[in-house]
Amino acid sequence: ESLKPFVNDTSRIMNELLDRNKKTLFEGAQGTLLDVDFGTYPFVTSSNTIAGGVPTGLGISPKRIQSILGVCKAYKTRVGLGPFPTEITGSEGEKIQKIGKEFGATTGRQRRVGWFDALIGKYAVMINGIDSVALTKLDVLTKVEKLKICVGYKHKGTVIKDFTTNLKILQNCQPIYEEFDGWWDDLTKVRTYDKLPNNAKKYLRRIE
Repeated sequence: ESLKPFVNDTSRIMNELLDRNKKTLFEGAQGTLLDVDFGTYPFVTSSNTIAGGVPTGLGISPKRIQSILGVCKAYKTRVGLGPFPTEITGSEGEKIQKIGKEFGATTGRQRRVGWFDALIGKYAVMINGIDSVALTKLDVLTKVEKLKICVGYKHKGTVIKDFTTNLKILQNCQPIYEEFDGWWDDLTKVRTYDKLPNNAKKYLRRIE
């Protein structure tokens, strides 16, 4: 009885709102590599976390989606087990984890941290059809002397340029990095690109 007022045909409600040209925002959960079909199985969740999960989860047509915004950290994180080629161990990883407050929102588990992986980034753009990216937590990387971006994996003498969900490769590859000088400016109050330090701009441009 307590839930009864909140039970309804939500797919009909959503479609009626869209028919009336109401502004609608759908927010996904978790991340691309946790997708049950396209993630690093078996280290995945039980649903489709990618943009394709919006129409199947809500009962609207894929044609209704007008644009797709990807949300991505300026470095990589992962909760629990699973392959993580760019994982940062030791004091440097602990520093980023502490400053970024990297703990699971629901479980409180400590997140593993790693350098930005451009192969995962390209894979996420392809799988989701991402139009633009909101890059978060750039300020966490302040005072890290040397930053790295992974641009490939080396596996058994072969250079891999496209992300794979093959665990045997991901667990036994060596990341190929490009290195960037860091910055020491406080970014927490920066609200425009022009106000960023030059080294932060170089880092962003390379990710872009």
